[in-house]
Amino acid sequence: MDDPNQVWKQPPVVEWSQLLLSSYRHWVGRDLLPRVGGPKEQAHALFIAPFVVVSHGMGEDPLLNYGSHLALSLWETTWDDLLRTPSRLTAEVVNRAEREWMLERARTRGYVDNYRGVRISISGRRFLIENAIVWSVIDQAGHRLGQAATFSHWTFL
Repeated sequence: MDDPNQVWKQPPVVEWSQLLLSSYRHWVGRDLLPRVGGPKEQAHALFIAPFVVVSHGMGEDPLLNYGSHLALSLWETTWDDLLRTPSRLTAEVVNRAEREWMLERARTRGYVDNYRGVRISISGRRFLIENAIVWSVIDQAGHRLGQAATFSHWTFL
């Protein structure tokens, strides 16, 4: 990708953005952001939102598959590197059991809110996220495709 700030224009990113937004509304009962314009405009709004949005797909050791501009900055990574990162590596080993328990609760209930936990950037910088919402990403038929999280409060440790 020539301009990393333009990843939101890629058709798969536009499509995934729609799934993120629709799934959030399905589980939480409100919109994550105003659904103004078409899918491409909404993908842009999500990417530049003043809050973090990050997600991973399915699988035994799911890879991250989306990170908003703020998420890329917080995790100190590029879009391409993010897409090669197993989701579990966003937390230190000592915090992974608690993270997995929270993800299982989100799988069972559809979403969890008021989550807090310590995460770690690619460079090893630790930060505490607070008041996060974690939800299951689903398609129109209700099939689970992954999980996502959003938060706007964090403190570097």
